[in-house]
Amino acid sequence: MDAQEIFKKVRKIEIKTRGLSNQIFSGEYHSSFKGRGMAFSEVREYQYGDDIRNIDWNVTARFNHPYVKIFEEERELTVMLLIDVSGSNSFGTQQQLKSSLITEIAAVLSFSAIQNNDKVGVIFFSDKVEQFIPPKKGSSHILRIIRELIDFKAESTGTDIAEALRFFTNAIKKKSTAFLISDFMDSGFEKALQIANHKHDLIAVRVTDLREKEIPNVGLLRAMDPETGNMRWIDTSNKNTRRKYANWSASKSRQLDALFSRYGVDMAKVYTGQDYVKPLMNLFRKRSARR
Repeated sequence: MDAQEIFKKVRKIEIKTRGLSNQIFSGEYHSSFKGRGMAFSEVREYQYGDDIRNIDWNVTARFNHPYVKIFEEERELTVMLLIDVSGSNSFGTQQQLKSSLITEIAAVLSFSAIQNNDKVGVIFFSDKVEQFIPPKKGSSHILRIIRELIDFKAESTGTDIAEALRFFTNAIKKKSTAFLISDFMDSGFEKALQIANHKHDLIAVRVTDLREKEIPNVGLLRAMDPETGNMRWIDTSNKNTRRKYANWSASKSRQLDALFSRYGVDMAKVYTGQDYVKPLMNLFRKRSARR
């Protein structure tokens, strides 16, 4: 993809997603994520009604008079986007690839964060961490992220969510809000998910396609696993084959839902070719209602 084509795609994504962020997401984003933590501000003399748990005993001992610590809501967040760039995201049957949908969602979240004066960083991962963009502020930084999303070429095709979460936990020391955007075609990342969400505020965005729920009856079909390159023939006219696949897909979804619920990770599911605004808004409102 040449520079002019990249610029056109960046501009197109910017216009669409900035507009969505301005009109829809900005207020919901603010109420859902702002003030998630409290930062120490100052000490002052104890006043009647103050919480005794906030007494600063060192200052109190020094001045022989009770002093309390004052905390304020943290108004600046660090937002991290953990972006799955594995081979399975090159799939899509609804006039849109999963990778394209991931790009749009990441752009909307980035613009929402920037409008709220937050820092944004990105981790691109496959079965390894492909690239790390440290969190920064500013529109030029966001446009760099979008350019990378559009034109990024992963070295590997596999998926290792646990590796991405471990890197994230080690690289970002300050508590952040993190969006893990993936199709979650992986397993064995439960412990890493638990640790990451204990340190940070982790949100899962599951990107999927309708054809990943069930196989249509189109006769003999040659299918390739984009992560391994393995090819196989599937007789989609066989009802038993279609039923087994549908059952496996439904079981996978239930397992993911249970996993996120067990560790307190909020999740939104979005489909290629469908409106992603509603599921994201529902996620934001659900978080706001709990506060």
